[in-house]
Amino acid sequence: MVKHVPNSLIREIIRAAGGHDADLKDLAARHAPADIVRVLLDEITTRCPAPVNDVPVLVELAVRAGDQLFPTYLYVLKGGPVRLATKDEAFIAMRVEYELGELARELFGPVRENVTGVRRTTLFPYVADAQSEGGEGSGAEHIGTHFLAAQQGSQTVLAGCHSHKPDLSELSSRYLTPKWGSLHWFTPHYDRHFSSYRDQQVRVLEIGIGGYKHPEWGGGSLRMWKHFFHRGEIYGLDIVDKSHFDAPRITTLRGDQGDPDYLRSIAEEYGPFDIVIDDGSHINDHIRTSFRALFPHVRPGGLYVIEDLWTAYWSGFGGNKDPKQDSGTSLGLLKSLVDSIQHEELPEAGGHRPGYVDQHVVGMHMYHNLAFIEKGTNAEGGIPPWIPRDFETLVAVSSGGHE
Repeated sequence: MVKHVPNSLIREIIRAAGGHDADLKDLAARHAPADIVRVLLDEITTRCPAPVNDVPVLVELAVRAGDQLFPTYLYVLKGGPVRLATKDEAFIAMRVEYELGELARELFGPVRENVTGVRRTTLFPYVADAQSEGGEGSGAEHIGTHFLAAQQGSQTVLAGCHSHKPDLSELSSRYLTPKWGSLHWFTPHYDRHFSSYRDQQVRVLEIGIGGYKHPEWGGGSLRMWKHFFHRGEIYGLDIVDKSHFDAPRITTLRGDQGDPDYLRSIAEEYGPFDIVIDDGSHINDHIRTSFRALFPHVRPGGLYVIEDLWTAYWSGFGGNKDPKQDSGTSLGLLKSLVDSIQHEELPEAGGHRPGYVDQHVVGMHMYHNLAFIEKGTNAEGGIPPWIPRDFETLVAVSSGGHE
């Protein structure tokens, strides 16, 4: 795994991968190819699905940059993640060679439906050498006993080498998040609302990393978002130190979501955000505080998401079992946004002066325990004042004033 990779380098790679071939050549000229390769290798190992082969194999991944070749060996075996290895740890089942720019584009460029012609592959690349050396268990015997494992292991690695569109429900299961298949069924809604952001260089902030005070629990959602937003930067906020989940494109922050000054400070440093997801304490006051502090730091066209709306009815989280007494709850906030969206239609005599939220909430989608709030400019002008405000006058005007 790559540790402490500068976000600036990752941003440059992502930006170049989405541009012209000249941008990729310029990237390789400005940075040591070995540093770029290390970033790409980390991305591949984190994207690879769980291996299914019972026999251990190596997949040699060779990345060529000009006249330089960077060979790496990936160990693949059921029961553990794909990892970097030495050449002698297992039988080399497949050799895969990429040009540096092609691999960067596969990983960090916009999704390409046609993924043929982007690599060179050789199955059992060193069998001839083993046969010439002789010895028990070499050569053709390896082909017979390792063919299935070679196929499975190679498919596992190649699945991590391109930016195919993953299904969020499958990713939720892979990374052990409760967003689908257990406590909640959120991922189809996320797929629907996040699909248009998938090829963008998004910045995503999720409040709540999970695991509470247990040092090894949580972090699954951050890894899921990293995989799904293959060109994005993922930030996670938790009141407990979760820095052991830091990784390339994942940054953890420690702080209280109930502290608006702290929230504004991280937004100014790491934002503006394309997407903010509140999956934090679920305390109603915290939800409302976080929204007020962070919504101004969501970029126009972005989304603010609130999970676990059930706490609006639970007194232990500051909720109220009576839906009519919801002024201080998360659902009370969301209901008020209906008026915010329609603020230009409020009678002037009422004395309402539109605030920031009124002027920038342009849409809202509600599901069971989940809400998506759209950010934009809410200034379409409203119904003009010359249109009558009562039905009888409207009918008289529309009929020309005649009976």
